[in-house]
Amino acid sequence: MSDPTSTFPTTLEREPQPQPPVWVVRPPRQRWWVYFLFLVLTLCSTMIVGARMEFYFQQHLSVFSLSDDSLPLFPVAWIAQHPANLLMGLSFSLTLMFILFAHEMGHYLYARHYRVYATPPFFLPFPSLIGTLGAFIRIKSPIPSRAALFDIGIAGPIAGFIPACAALVVGLSLSHPLAHSSASELQLGFPLAFYVAGNLLHIGVPLSGLSLHPIAAAAWVGMFATSLNLLPGGQLDGGHIIFSLTPRLHKWISLLTVVAMVPLGKYMWTGWFLWAVLLAMTARHPRVPRYPDVAGRRVTLAFGAALMLILSFTPAPFTHSSGREVWPQMRDGSRQTLHDLGDEVRHLLNRK
Repeated sequence: MSDPTSTFPTTLEREPQPQPPVWVVRPPRQRWWVYFLFLVLTLCSTMIVGARMEFYFQQHLSVFSLSDDSLPLFPVAWIAQHPANLLMGLSFSLTLMFILFAHEMGHYLYARHYRVYATPPFFLPFPSLIGTLGAFIRIKSPIPSRAALFDIGIAGPIAGFIPACAALVVGLSLSHPLAHSSASELQLGFPLAFYVAGNLLHIGVPLSGLSLHPIAAAAWVGMFATSLNLLPGGQLDGGHIIFSLTPRLHKWISLLTVVAMVPLGKYMWTGWFLWAVLLAMTARHPRVPRYPDVAGRRVTLAFGAALMLILSFTPAPFTHSSGREVWPQMRDGSRQTLHDLGDEVRHLLNRK
């Protein structure tokens, strides 16, 4: 029973306890002009290489031709002499930019859905064979759950893989046989998706004998980018998916992926050595709350991501570029360079 004369204060009489302060961190204002500027620059750089591809495609040659009598890798002077030629690169540029943009927007929109602060897609122009180093977004706030990590991680590959498949079908249907091939030209390897599409479209010649339409070339780049992002390790999209499913195994799966890159680099493509180093450097995944677990339809989607990796992965993106083929050439070239340098030094000494 209660004692009305008690000297102890009742619940209503107690003084309110001080509450901990709540800090609201507002995201900084975006410099949208920077993102737009690099978007335009990347559009221009991909149009330049796309115009080069269209020029060779119209001559029934390899669109990735690197022979001595070809146009420069990044034919700025050719475009400057004939500005109208830049429009020839629209098909490649718009297709590739849409695939990359769809991929990054998949990440961005799901990040916004979970109230995770992320930057808009940032494109990287580069005077390379494809005119770009890709695009990325930066996530600058913690991810609230493993389910959110899974959804953000897998949304990009799905959003990019679908238009890449559509571009593959359209591009292959527009491709035609090569007029002739040269051993000095860069020869592509193809992912499984290209062979499946080739069989469905009843392509009459091997893929290596095709002059790819620039749209098909953009699909090849999109497939390659998708497979790289889906590698199961580090902080790639595939690594995010693995961590969301099983955080404890993420470290070991990342290590196995790095180890698998070594024989791939030796026997398939030397570029896998670089990817092994990058994965090893980013193997540590940021912390995400362990609970609740990822289950249900997300596990089914994880198998879908594995299927996308199988369809888009190319063990040898460029033929005759494995370590055991490239290293002897580099060794012989270095020896010849040192020999020539020695002869030059001896010649100078004899003159003195």
